Amino acid sequence: MKLYYHPMSGHSHRARLFVSLLGEPFDLIEVDLKSGAHKEPEFLALNPFGQVPVLDDDGIVVSDSNAILVYLAKKFDRKDWLPEDAKTAAEVQRWLSVAAGEVAYGPAAARLITVFGAKYNPEDVIGRAHVLLKRLETHLTDTDWLVGKRPTIADVALYSYVARAPEGNVDLSGYPNVKAFLRRIEALPGFIPFVETPVGLSAAA
Repeated sequence: MKLYYHPMSGHSHRARLFVSLLGEPFDLIEVDLKSGAHKEPEFLALNPFGQVPVLDDDGIVVSDSNAILVYLAKKFDRKDWLPEDAKTAAEVQRWLSVAAGEVAYGPAAARLITVFGAKYNPEDVIGRAHVLLKRLETHLTDTDWLVGKRPTIADVALYSYVARAPEGNVDLSGYPNVKAFLRRIEALPGFIPFVETPVGLSAAA
């Protein structure tokens, strides 16, 4: 398997983290976003949207980080990471939608401002991030994981951008349940960290 990624991309880290947690061998291929390699014909042939990550599993090409999580869980028959009963599968999908929605337009967007110079309104995206974090904090009051009694791809999908939210000036200090949740993921066998950038609140840490 080949995983096309960029080390500063939370979406890329999401996919890379899950492959590592599964303990499966894979080749990492860094895509030079700064030089525009993701817009070159060779890469666009893999993903016409010109985005990382992309998984190439011996000619089966999967783009979109959440789709990669689903593909890998199914390929390796890891029902522990993606349960098949209707209720639990729906709950996992709900959190994948949160990762693609509230996370992307909250903490991920806030980080894009400070790390990549994106032109979002800081007040808006930081406000959205705190709405999400308050909901997560409440959800995690009586449970260690987002769905069920053990980690699933839902937890993997949320980890990277929530863990690096302070880089986008999103303060995690008021969310002890969320911080404990992040530490539980970091304690999993096979965990690999998401590179930390000294910007935002992380600059003073």
